[in-house]
Amino acid sequence: MKSKLKKNDQIQVLLGKDRGKKGKIEKVYRRRGLVLVQGMNLVVKHVKSQGEGKPGGRVKISKPLPISKVALICPRCNRPTRVGWQSSGTKKVRICRKCQQII
Repeated sequence: MKSKLKKNDQIQVLLGKDRGKKGKIEKVYRRRGLVLVQGMNLVVKHVKSQGEGKPGGRVKISKPLPISKVALICPRCNRPTRVGWQSSGTKKVRICRKCQQII
């Protein structure tokens, strides 16, 4: 699956418990159609003690979100937008669908 989102893009969550929150993409899982966003979709994982110095307990970790549930925030107009493509000479570049500027 080809993704229109890349690492370090600013996004806004559209659905779910984190709806409306903004964050930065840490990793894109293209084949699975998921993105990992720092501090979003937190779940509690119960960790067993691993001996002295490594106590067990409850740890909050981020889980990936579906790409369809997030929207890219245009760096120029600062609004959530869909991503379009435009050929600029020999390269294809991403454009904002709202302000028509290159992202």
